[in-house]
Amino acid sequence: MRTREARLASAYVTTVRLNALDSGSVETGALVVGINTSPDGLRPAPGAEDLDAALTGGLAATLTSLGFTGKPGEVAKFPTFGAVPAPVAVAVGLGDAPDEPGAYDLEVLRRAAGVATRALAGTPSATLALPAATAEQAEAVALGGLLGVYDFTRYRTGGDAKAAVGELVVLSGASGADEAVGKAATLAESVTLVRDLVNTPPSDLSPGGFAELAEEAGTKAGLSVEVLDEVALKEGGYGGIVGVGQGSANPPRLVRLGYSHPAAETTVAFVGKGITFDSGGLSLKPSASMPWMKSDMGGAGAVFGALLAIAKLGLRVNAVGYLCLAENMPSGTAQRPSDVLTTYAGKTVEVLDTDAEGRLVLADGIARAGEDDPDLIIDVATLTGGQIVALGWRTCGVMASDDELREEVVGVAVAQGEAAWGMPLPEELRKGLDSPIADIANLNPERSGSMLAAGLFLREFVPEGVRWAHVDMAGPAFNKEAPHGYTPKGGTGVITRTLVALAERHQAAREA
Repeated sequence: MRTREARLASAYVTTVRLNALDSGSVETGALVVGINTSPDGLRPAPGAEDLDAALTGGLAATLTSLGFTGKPGEVAKFPTFGAVPAPVAVAVGLGDAPDEPGAYDLEVLRRAAGVATRALAGTPSATLALPAATAEQAEAVALGGLLGVYDFTRYRTGGDAKAAVGELVVLSGASGADEAVGKAATLAESVTLVRDLVNTPPSDLSPGGFAELAEEAGTKAGLSVEVLDEVALKEGGYGGIVGVGQGSANPPRLVRLGYSHPAAETTVAFVGKGITFDSGGLSLKPSASMPWMKSDMGGAGAVFGALLAIAKLGLRVNAVGYLCLAENMPSGTAQRPSDVLTTYAGKTVEVLDTDAEGRLVLADGIARAGEDDPDLIIDVATLTGGQIVALGWRTCGVMASDDELREEVVGVAVAQGEAAWGMPLPEELRKGLDSPIADIANLNPERSGSMLAAGLFLREFVPEGVRWAHVDMAGPAFNKEAPHGYTPKGGTGVITRTLVALAERHQAAREA
């Protein structure tokens, strides 16, 4: 276990703290300031005044000479030549200034801080003097900065690994900012863990290995942990998870993580798809589609990270997380197209395509979650290529048992900077899942509306009377392109923060 722990631990540690001093008096390796656009040209944002004064009002002119325009996401580094205690200044664009300092968009601040810290890899320390007039803004700046320093270096040799920024200082005198920055550190720790898991090669992250990690980290965080191995899964009737995992030398697992608070009146259940590698099974994927299939456990990763954060934050809500873990491989023991399996709910499924495996493990997880008597079930999965076709690589699709819940999940995700869009569950597509020999087929052979049909399939396994939402994040879980904002190349950790925010929301709803 110690060997696995060493491999899965982050290769770097970045600390964050709050400082209420002005930026001109803080000794730091780099000073990060925001720049707004205006009809009269560039304008220093709140927090940049001290640097502008040290440059005798020449900050805007300096940046203009560098071709800097102040658009969101734009970044410029330049030496200060001793004008302030920091040897290097970093200007990030914030776009048009809001009417009030406290009205800066939180996602703009997160992305600005992330762009800046990504540009400062290897710097011992950096001070983020971005607008932070409220505790929420201070949290956004800290969170974006912490997420921006991420770099997966575990497998690099020969000194090629970049060092992260060692310490971040957030400048803010806002009431509650200290607690907000602490919350940002907790969220960033969970997202970093999820990114690490998604980026880890499947040779080092089997279903059993993931379950062991979840058991150790969950127990340490104060969660109750139950792990069902392949024998218990078969005896318990978890036909979906067993069927998907039976072709692999690495057997499947189901992990239940439980968090409870004595003052809680609401229970939320999160169910995550955890396919540690998806070859497609006997319905083999094209070779070009396989290298990033290590990310097919991103849903389970998000649930795992969210439960750890919920516990550390001490939210007054009961939360349960199910990690549905399997490896989908072709072999002489693998399930075959046309096989019929019996799920935990007792329903039979005709397997038309073994590459439509995520919905099979989720069916078992969703049905099992119903035994916790939850007020809400949310499943999270890298489920369909149809999500990417419909919404692209950065926007999750959200389906739900009712319109109000669907829009609630979308709104919470967007507020966290995790793009999502509400999608329907058209009843006419349900007929395409009919099977002549079983209760339901795992695929509509025509492939039309495949993301929506997958949602309709999962709806069949939701316990009666329980509100349910499904998040398809096939594209957003893994960034195959260049880094942007605070999002790195590779695993993104997407939806982890959304799940935590939903738990907070249901806590707040009962408190109100």
